[in-house]
Amino acid sequence: MRLIPSRLTARFGGYFDDDAMDSEAPLPAAQSRPRTFQSLHHRNFRLFFFGQLISNSGNWLTIVGVVLLILHRTNSGLAVGAITACQFGPILLLSAWGGVIADRSNKRRLLFVTQTLEMVESFTLAILAFLPHAPTLAFYLTAAAGGCMLAFDNPVRRSFVTEMVGTEDVPNAVTLYSALVNASRIIGPAVAGLLIVSLGFGWAFTIDAISYVFVLLALWMMRPEELRRVPVTPKGKGQVREGIRYVAKIPELWVSFVMLAIIGTISYNFSVIFPLFIEKGLGGGDGAYTVVYAGFGFGALVAAIVVARRSYADFRRVVAGAASFGIAIAVFAAVPSVAFAVPVVLLVGATSVMYMTATTAIIQVRADPQMHGRVLALQSVLLIGTAPIGGPALGAVADVLGPRSIVIIAAIAPLVAAGFGVLAGRRALAQARLTSG
Repeated sequence: MRLIPSRLTARFGGYFDDDAMDSEAPLPAAQSRPRTFQSLHHRNFRLFFFGQLISNSGNWLTIVGVVLLILHRTNSGLAVGAITACQFGPILLLSAWGGVIADRSNKRRLLFVTQTLEMVESFTLAILAFLPHAPTLAFYLTAAAGGCMLAFDNPVRRSFVTEMVGTEDVPNAVTLYSALVNASRIIGPAVAGLLIVSLGFGWAFTIDAISYVFVLLALWMMRPEELRRVPVTPKGKGQVREGIRYVAKIPELWVSFVMLAIIGTISYNFSVIFPLFIEKGLGGGDGAYTVVYAGFGFGALVAAIVVARRSYADFRRVVAGAASFGIAIAVFAAVPSVAFAVPVVLLVGATSVMYMTATTAIIQVRADPQMHGRVLALQSVLLIGTAPIGGPALGAVADVLGPRSIVIIAAIAPLVAAGFGVLAGRRALAQARLTSG
């Protein structure tokens, strides 16, 4: 019998333990029959869910609109990568501090502030788009300001999910929130394409700004006494470093985060990969781009609803999700036309959410609740904050080698990450065996 510490084996879900490969540990009785929408029985989460569904759908109007506006003005892959860097670059610099603030704050009150400021950003973009000769630089600066707000909004919004439901419903709530995000990928790009073609960019940004009203209304209607509040972390020095050290001492977390750094930097730059590949590589237009993005979201939504029935998380799903994601992108890289791209992108969307849900569920379920804000902020840094590195690099490569080349690169990264996950996980268990004697 192997003397492997049960805590470490449980963390890696038995993935690297030969004795555990043929079976999974039984779920607790309360979790043995999960219901797909069980967390929506909580009133506060239900309000949050539908408010965010409207707002996130509106947010995609801006994400799609800004990218297409810059592509039309410059016809440059590097310029598209640069606007992505402006949108998400501040997360790389500020998100860790955003996580600390989330852990120190009343999350509901903080969301009133961050969501209001993001609404102002969308109205600013709308005004610029309606002006006849607004300088392109103004769009870059406004996008960068929005990125700063997102750096603080993202960790507080995601960590707030665990306060609106009971402990047993946290995995389901996390997965349903992932489904929400992917449902917005269907609605948002489709509406964006329709608005941009018919009314112009300005109206797309305006409707996004109005959508924030629903979030603010949902927050106002919540019952604060029903929130399952986590004790607020007191102010102190070195709390960002404390979050990094916390992740570093838990093998399941740091291995997952190294994998995420590889995948986030390269493969999750969809706002760069999709428009360049569809419009410049396959010869499609704005409508084709938004249809492909909506197809991506539909595949992700279906996968998220299926995954929502799982009430547990383990490291096996992180590795398997990364590998399947890489294979799906490799198939996408080989499509000869937009007609073939649409069905294949469904698979890309499905595997992307399977991988990301597995990574997020481990954080939400296994990490100390008082560390959720900081750990989720670090995850955001690796997933979104790496866009200033990967986005412009992919855009530059597309300008030189062609847009199909960046899809191939995006396919290789998850496969490399999955290989690292297997090797690093086995090494962690081997070290644990030595330590245990």
